[in-house]
Amino acid sequence: MANQPSQRIRPLDAARAIRALIRDPDDTARVFDVIDALSGKSGERQFLRLKGSPEGARLLAERPSLLAVLSDREYLMGLPTGTLGRTYGEFMSREQLSADGLVQASIDGGSAPDPELPDERRWFGERLRDMHDLWHVTTGYGRDLLGEAALLAFSYAQLRNRGIGLIVAVAWWKSGDRHTRRVIREAYRRGKRSAWLPGQAWEAHLERPLDELRRELRTGEPVSYQPQRSAGAPALA
Repeated sequence: MANQPSQRIRPLDAARAIRALIRDPDDTARVFDVIDALSGKSGERQFLRLKGSPEGARLLAERPSLLAVLSDREYLMGLPTGTLGRTYGEFMSREQLSADGLVQASIDGGSAPDPELPDERRWFGERLRDMHDLWHVTTGYGRDLLGEAALLAFSYAQLRNRGIGLIVAVAWWKSGDRHTRRVIREAYRRGKRSAWLPGQAWEAHLERPLDELRRELRTGEPVSYQPQRSAGAPALA
């Protein structure tokens, strides 16, 4: 996610990153490059939306560390089966991921937070980054190429970030098959119907049953689709 309050659009940088991503869909850092190059004012709009809601104002006042709680594997795996936190912990173990993996990918992609940003603005940018895999678990999309494309389509509906939209459009164009396009299209529609996930107090949701949370957030049940994997690592983002 973009970490600047208002960034200049850099289409040439985005084009270079997209070409690199087409060559290697598993290059997570290039995803951050595309998003960062085309974010413009989208990050600031999302921040102002958070600031204008009662729950968002509370989160900004407290500024809890989502990364810290998601890094506590012992806590997550000690939660009851079927809760969001336990399911997330199992997902991360199965995929051999760590919560700080996206942190390094964002740094590699040149999206490290600007040290001159206000603390609350930098906190929100980092929080958006850190909740990505929670969205995987909540929506049910895997980390295969189609699952990542679908989650990005869901995310575009939520965030209206042009960089995310471009990556989704490229995935749509490259697929050429009705199954892939149907999954991506439905993911976008799910994102439109869902509650606004960036403003959720995820720390409080971790101990809740995942099925109950999905109903409350209106994300819908996970959809059945045929995973698509590259010859390399299994993730697009």
